[in-house]
Amino acid sequence: MPITTPLTALLGIKHPILLAPMDIIAGSSLVTTVSRAGGFGILGGGYGERAWLEQETAKLKALRAPFGIGFITWSLAKRPELLDVALAAKPGAIMLSFGDPAPFAPQIKAGGARLICQVQDEAMARQALDACADVLIAQGTEAGGHGASRTTIDLVPGIVDLAAGRVPVVAAGGIADGRGLAAMVMLGASGVLLGTRFYASREADGAEEAKRRICDATSGSTVRGIIFDLSRNNVWPAPFTGRCLINDHARRWMGREVELMQNVAKVAADYAAAKASGNFDVAAVIAGEAVGLIHDIPPAAEIVERIAAEAEQLLAGRRNSVASAA
Repeated sequence: MPITTPLTALLGIKHPILLAPMDIIAGSSLVTTVSRAGGFGILGGGYGERAWLEQETAKLKALRAPFGIGFITWSLAKRPELLDVALAAKPGAIMLSFGDPAPFAPQIKAGGARLICQVQDEAMARQALDACADVLIAQGTEAGGHGASRTTIDLVPGIVDLAAGRVPVVAAGGIADGRGLAAMVMLGASGVLLGTRFYASREADGAEEAKRRICDATSGSTVRGIIFDLSRNNVWPAPFTGRCLINDHARRWMGREVELMQNVAKVAADYAAAKASGNFDVAAVIAGEAVGLIHDIPPAAEIVERIAAEAEQLLAGRRNSVASAA
């Protein structure tokens, strides 16, 4: 039996599995595949490149399955007209992360979309609820890309208790298989948001070398900090730092961030050249702590089905054991 939760009912999806809106990586192909498999694909609007957004949303207009579009909130504030582009595609939801969603909430609701807000602590969750968020994503520090310091297993029940059943809560950070989905459901979450696991899929728009490095990585192979943001001359507001795979560039500058800042012009130029050439000994592979659980690059639909089936089996086994004990 599929896992049904308030999230699946609200979004009209079969499985409580959401695709994280990874900037550039989560393009229309990956979104389409995840949504058609019964999950909820979310396009990675990221910092807001209009030409790319128009191109990818045009491909989604014919998708006959629920999907969403995600933005970095503080970056969207610099180019608010991009929300018009997103809403024109008729998404089921707009996801906002890293900033106050209130300025955009009325337009999102008026455009017929649900508002999904990613939060990293209770204060952010209250801010999102005040903005009439329909779904809260509780993102733990294990997540790839930008985040904060609370762990998923600590944060999720805290946000669940705060939401008190008013809106579904989705867990994010360090989850890559059915065990993670089952565990988060047991903590009170209505579903999971996955980034790194879907990065290592055939439909993800990332470089094949980056996908291979995710599969080859072992537990403990990531680092959270500001090295990669400094290196690309794109420092984020506090308290957000970035998690990536550890590489030669990270090893060189860990503990020497002040020196990096003093040499940022040259470092940034070298970093940009490395990124353009696909040199991931220098350029970042954005990935979370779930890398130790990822060993293949299958179609995204297989990922959805695999995680859903494993979680369903685990949760059914628990229900049966509880019934037998009674």
